[in-house]
Amino acid sequence: MNILYLNHYAGSPALGMEYRPYYLAQEWVRRGHAVTLLAASFSHVRTLQPPQSEQPRSTLDGIAYRWYPTPAYQGNGWGRVQNIFAFLRAVWADTPTLLRECRPDVVIASSTYPMDIWVARRIARACAARLVYEVHDLWPLSPIELSGMSPWHPFALLCQAAENSAYCDADVVVSMLPKVHAHMAAHGLDLRKLHIVPNGVTPDEWPDTPPPLQGEVAQMLLEARSAGQCVVGYAGSMGLPNALDTLLDAARLLQSQPLQIVLVGSGHERARLEHRVSEEGLSKVHFFPAIPKAQVPAFLALVDIAYIGWQRVPIYRFGIAPNKLMDYMMARKAVLHSVAAGNDPVAEAGAGLTVAPESAAAVADGLMQLAALPAARRAAMGERGRAFVLAHHTYPVLAQRFLDALQ
Repeated sequence: MNILYLNHYAGSPALGMEYRPYYLAQEWVRRGHAVTLLAASFSHVRTLQPPQSEQPRSTLDGIAYRWYPTPAYQGNGWGRVQNIFAFLRAVWADTPTLLRECRPDVVIASSTYPMDIWVARRIARACAARLVYEVHDLWPLSPIELSGMSPWHPFALLCQAAENSAYCDADVVVSMLPKVHAHMAAHGLDLRKLHIVPNGVTPDEWPDTPPPLQGEVAQMLLEARSAGQCVVGYAGSMGLPNALDTLLDAARLLQSQPLQIVLVGSGHERARLEHRVSEEGLSKVHFFPAIPKAQVPAFLALVDIAYIGWQRVPIYRFGIAPNKLMDYMMARKAVLHSVAAGNDPVAEAGAGLTVAPESAAAVADGLMQLAALPAARRAAMGERGRAFVLAHHTYPVLAQRFLDALQ
């Protein structure tokens, strides 16, 4: 098949998030399909933007990328809205060329926000292609419940109209979130169209013996371990949804314990969190810059417990699909999961301990429980986590499930 994949934020291992479009496309190419990825030239979630030399087109591992010019922005204000509509206008205008050169059999709308369904629908109808709507987050419900946006805000109303259109017009709806059935049905989806295909990892990036970790973070981890300290690791974005304030609150309760907390990553909350650590004298909390994706397995290999936390917000009743959790489990780490959600992969796999969200006491107690376990018990948790991911969350498996949905 010829697959046209619209994802505003699509990246690659070299550029950074979003990774999912790249990994699915890579698997489809391996199966003999042709994939064209349509993405914006600027995205706030990428570590790097595509070089000018690669715009407007480039090819990576057999995947044809088309980069559409969009303005840079910061945060979630008017600049991001302008960026969104610049991308949609550019793809809309490029439709005749896409029809002529790509001749798609399948068109996938997958840009987090739902308005790309209208562009994808135009292309799909013009060439009688299958139309797929891929759901990352439920918009406008996510900005309403997570950011306090009014349901009557013009942007929320626009998102709602687009979401309703997607459920009505798509031939197939693929959701990463597992508990969305009632919500989607209430907005017009025939549930026979719905297929659940969660996030995952690619096994190629998880060798049994990863290359050694480089830099100051490696030295710090090795010193902590040699001193008999239990190391709690976090690798990922540093924003409000990641509930890192709760982890710092727990660190304050654990100041006298033989435990070190090491965080690597970037994000708009990082500077404030580092200021908290300095002001409150949290001497056992350490921040390091984001590391290349290829170094994540080596970082996680040197920690004893991996932390992932969430805010207590109603939106998670529809389920969660976090990339970093898949990384933790592939690294064979015991996981401390601070969450209340419609699903819990850590509990399903028996890969660690789940505690209440936004509770410093619960997180502190959970970390101490895991730290007190014999290393062999934590290792067994890690092995169960890895086996769970290999069975259900690798991109070869997920890519085939996606293709099966198209049937």
